[in-house]
Amino acid sequence: MLAVSAAVALQNVDIAFRLAGGGTYRAVSEASLTVADGEFVAIVGPTGCGKSTLLNVAAGLLTPSAGGAEIFGAPLAGLNRQAGYLFQADALFPWKTAIENVAIGLEIVGAPQADARARAQDWLNRVGLGGFANRYPHMLSGGQRKRVGLAQVLIRDPKILLMDEPFGPLDAQTRQIMGNQLLDLWSADRKAVLFVTHDLEEAIALSDRVVIMSAGPAARIIGDWKVPLPRPRDISEVKLSPAFHDLHRDIWHTLKAEVLKGYAQTGGG
Repeated sequence: MLAVSAAVALQNVDIAFRLAGGGTYRAVSEASLTVADGEFVAIVGPTGCGKSTLLNVAAGLLTPSAGGAEIFGAPLAGLNRQAGYLFQADALFPWKTAIENVAIGLEIVGAPQADARARAQDWLNRVGLGGFANRYPHMLSGGQRKRVGLAQVLIRDPKILLMDEPFGPLDAQTRQIMGNQLLDLWSADRKAVLFVTHDLEEAIALSDRVVIMSAGPAARIIGDWKVPLPRPRDISEVKLSPAFHDLHRDIWHTLKAEVLKGYAQTGGG
């Protein structure tokens, strides 16, 4: 039987940036990480440790100084066309309605407008915003805009989802609702997901594996935990289970020291 290639494979990735005054800053050192097809992997670490930087390597937005990335076994050169990227900040066009924002991903690749709008309406229905198609972003709440953004990414049916603190700006209750909705949508076709978050509880509740990065500079991957919690999951319920608390305690034992290092390096900001 042939081995199945990982959806994402980062191999000994180094990332260094040139400094304005000369010299370089080594942000990430020898990071290796795989995400299997259909696997949900979360990356957690201190502020400024390079979580988003690794995500940008997987997206093809950043070329590593050393090492490389493979997508389904093929070396990544240029943009990762098999991935959809959901950013922390809204990426909606303020002058377009919700349905126009969702449909544009199909229209720019040549889909007839009527077909694109029909599929966009279907995706708005799936994220619970079927009745909000003609509202502009400023008429939507933060959680509703995130749902439009999720539909905007998923309508193109990417094989990989890259998510950078997508629920970060939301309040705790809305984050939980969005997390459950993401799990419902993900369970339908089990795309590979690489999810960056500062929230360890969120990482455990959502993912199959939690990967921990050290504080920078030269941040490294220092831990990789499997999440043994059964699926399907309800976030509010899973957080009450003893297995959740045991795993949280185990991971936090490693993460705490790195968070304190990162806090000290940023002056407590």
